[in-house]
Amino acid sequence: MLKFLMWTAVIVAVGIGGVLVYASTLPDEFRISRTVRVNAPAERIFPLIDDLKAFNTWNPFLKMDPDSKLDYAAITAGRGASYTFAGGKAGTGRIELTDDARPSRVDMMLHMEKPMEAHNRIVFDLQPRENGTDVSWTMSGSRPFIGKVFDAVIGMERMVGKPFEQGLSDLKALAEK
Repeated sequence: MLKFLMWTAVIVAVGIGGVLVYASTLPDEFRISRTVRVNAPAERIFPLIDDLKAFNTWNPFLKMDPDSKLDYAAITAGRGASYTFAGGKAGTGRIELTDDARPSRVDMMLHMEKPMEAHNRIVFDLQPRENGTDVSWTMSGSRPFIGKVFDAVIGMERMVGKPFEQGLSDLKALAEK
């Protein structure tokens, strides 16, 4: 029995060491991006992103945590608009609209407090095309060592990429109505 416990401890230690070594090789910055073609002009899509109340009608992270508490600032659309959120799955933080270029771009900052502190840049880029608009949703930021470990174990690409795809699908459906 003692021999079994010893081998189990060695295997667990090697596994943890492997994760830590792999995590240390990951870049210090991350970038996750998804794009969808929307059969609507950018002028129709832009207000669904630039107005945070409209944004939250299709925001997949709030749909995953519908009991989140939101507190909007006095300004809810355009540069300077913001809101705070607190939820069980969504965590706790603040989103601020830092810049916009009507109707082609919206820049936001996501300031996460919980479950892990992070300050990530979010960019929505709207590019007119012959048969609609390509809408890209990109999040980027620094990745401290604990974030690298989290990414090595859970996978930020999978954790954030899937909701981005769902959100863009919901935005597409809303804009094409």
